[in-house]
Amino acid sequence: MPKPILIIKTGSTLPGLSARKGDFEDWISTRMGKQYTFQVIDVTTGTSLPESEIFAGTVITGSPCMVTAHLPWSEMTARWLAKAVDAGLPVLGICYGHQLLAYALGGEVGDNPRGSEYGTTTITPLGSAFDDTLFKPMSSDFLAQVCHKQTVLILPPGAKLLALSSKDSCQAFVYKNAWGVQFHPEFDAEVMHYYISHFRQVLIDEGQDADELSAQVCETPVSAALLQNFASICSAYR
Repeated sequence: MPKPILIIKTGSTLPGLSARKGDFEDWISTRMGKQYTFQVIDVTTGTSLPESEIFAGTVITGSPCMVTAHLPWSEMTARWLAKAVDAGLPVLGICYGHQLLAYALGGEVGDNPRGSEYGTTTITPLGSAFDDTLFKPMSSDFLAQVCHKQTVLILPPGAKLLALSSKDSCQAFVYKNAWGVQFHPEFDAEVMHYYISHFRQVLIDEGQDADELSAQVCETPVSAALLQNFASICSAYR
């Protein structure tokens, strides 16, 4: 029997959204493909993670929490990730998962000095991405959904920067067989509209134009394809 892909759940989406469209793990697994099997473990409940060798790979979800809060379940997950990466397991961290992975490997996470980033934005791959296993199909600028306040300020030792945006200097990195992406390949336009609407006043208070951000939201198929790319990497690892 093929090994499952582990989805490490580090939080949930907004309640009104999950009631209608499901949660992070549902969006991730759907975009990776029905031909794969998945196991979801919600680490926020304190559930421990089993040995990484029983999985074909793992995806760490986004979260409303902050890595800098150093919550017990988050610290536990960071220790597990460091060991899993060392063992060669394919890993993909998304948003909070991206930051947690960087922290686990010795990087630094904190508030983005350029402020929060919401909406559909342009991601610019660097030259280092052109021959990267995960980013190889993305050799030019592409659109992605973003929704975050904190970011990776300092990469882990030995990690390679893969992509950036106008408001974030670390949109993606790779370390061995592990990748972090600050953007959300699992978000569709409806999800992004909902987040902007929910945080409308917060964005306005920060001096951002929530209406303009919403008007610029569109589907991001190239970004979404990254999850299929990662699933293929996991399949080969099995």
